Amino acid sequence: MGITPEEVEHVARLSRLDLTPEEVQTFRDQLSVVLERAQRIQSLDLGDLPPTAHPVPMRNVLRPDVVVAPEPSERILDNAPERDGAFFTVPRIMEED
Repeated sequence: MGITPEEVEHVARLSRLDLTPEEVQTFRDQLSVVLERAQRIQSLDLGDLPPTAHPVPMRNVLRPDVVVAPEPSERILDNAPERDGAFFTVPRIMEED
């Protein structure tokens, strides 16, 4: 199943993309391959397979929720490249008006 250059241009217009003729040809080739593979998958007989959300069983790995004392703030601040008293100093990222 191929896709025409006109269909690629239509999708590009819907996506608000301005494609060169070379890009239209490149995307036509790539989309044709994707559509061919999708068609091959659709042709498979999967009637006796149960629907699945994941190919392997999923399970959560949780640790016990244990209350522990927090790290001392001095030890945490020792890792700061710059500090102001009991606070981290970080570069300004927003300008004031």
